Amino acid sequence: MSTITIFGAGNIGSAVAGIAVKAGATVQVIDRNPDKASAAAEGVTGAKFGTAEIAGDIVVLALPFPAYDDVIAAYSDQLAGKTIVDPSNPIDFGTFDLALPEGAQSAAEYLAGKLPQSTIVKAFNTSFAATLAAGVIDGAPTVAQLAADDENAKKAVAAFIEDAGLKTVDAGPLKRAQYLEGYGALQIILGVTEQTPWTGGFKVVK
Repeated sequence: MSTITIFGAGNIGSAVAGIAVKAGATVQVIDRNPDKASAAAEGVTGAKFGTAEIAGDIVVLALPFPAYDDVIAAYSDQLAGKTIVDPSNPIDFGTFDLALPEGAQSAAEYLAGKLPQSTIVKAFNTSFAATLAAGVIDGAPTVAQLAADDENAKKAVAAFIEDAGLKTVDAGPLKRAQYLEGYGALQIILGVTEQTPWTGGFKVVK
């Protein structure tokens, strides 16, 4: 079974932690508040950011995109050789435009440039936390859309998602992350403007 480390104990972090536990993985949650980390989902091990060592082979950065640089600064050596999952949607909530560093095509590709010894998988950014946590949307399994250049890493992430009862679709190479981030941004905009409920969202019909 997988060993998974999740940075962040917010809505997405807690939802992914629950998915990973349900899949039978050993799950570590790292947060600046270790008590919050421990409460992210039943069965996880909580740890404090900056002092904890990464236990997982798969690492999920369930944090706002601007916080990624803090993780890279504190953990770049430990992230080498790991599969890193990027669920971020880098949005400027003042304009609702995608907010990326100059020259970056997507948050996932930016992360790949910063962590060249890691393998990056884009996932979990096209569903709201509530539908990830529930595992269903409109009566059907929630679908996670994945993009990555490494097929084995993509399959490893898809495996724990599907073992928890959710479904996945393969969006292709990592360069497609920019499409997924646009998709995720649109869904968030519709949620913020109350045209889509936070317990709903887009549904992939297979």
